[in-house]
Amino acid sequence: MPLLQGAAIRILAAQLTNEPLRRVAAPRHATPAARSHSQIIGQHAPLAHRNLRQGFTLLELLVVVVIAGITLGVVSLNAFRSDRQVMQNDAQRIALLLQLTREEAILRNRPTAFEADANGYRFLVREESGWQALTQDDMLRQREFKRTPMQLSMNPAPTEASAPDTLRITFGREPVDKPFALTMASGDSSVVIRADGIGHFAVE
Repeated sequence: MPLLQGAAIRILAAQLTNEPLRRVAAPRHATPAARSHSQIIGQHAPLAHRNLRQGFTLLELLVVVVIAGITLGVVSLNAFRSDRQVMQNDAQRIALLLQLTREEAILRNRPTAFEADANGYRFLVREESGWQALTQDDMLRQREFKRTPMQLSMNPAPTEASAPDTLRITFGREPVDKPFALTMASGDSSVVIRADGIGHFAVE
């Protein structure tokens, strides 16, 4: 009995430590029955080791699948954050340019305007012949949105008519204008530019 218990313990220890099983050799003084039982255990040891290795291979596969899922989720989250950051940067730039356009209206003593469609935006000044592009200032040159198509909406809605699918925000010569909120949306990302009417533009 001690011999059989020792063999069983060796098999259990090999399974826990994942070490190759060694054939149990019967002592020279062991009985023929004990030697036969030891040989049977030694013959079945490789099969138990193979089953053990197959189980760990399946576990490793599951671990790889889980890691791949986590990696994909992180990549998707980073892509969403990147799109949001692009929208924020575009809005910050437009907010500064809106402030500059408003100052141009006061300095020139002429109305100026921000005009945008789904693809880009431009800045205008009202001359005697009508609205003209502001070409003297490179800062107020025509630009394209980083993400297109861009959906634009203004609250309250602009009172001045513009071309179809075009939004126009007009700044007068007076230092005080009406507050408004300009919403920019593209895909799943959106951002709001708020104007307080006295020259401050904040991005939310």
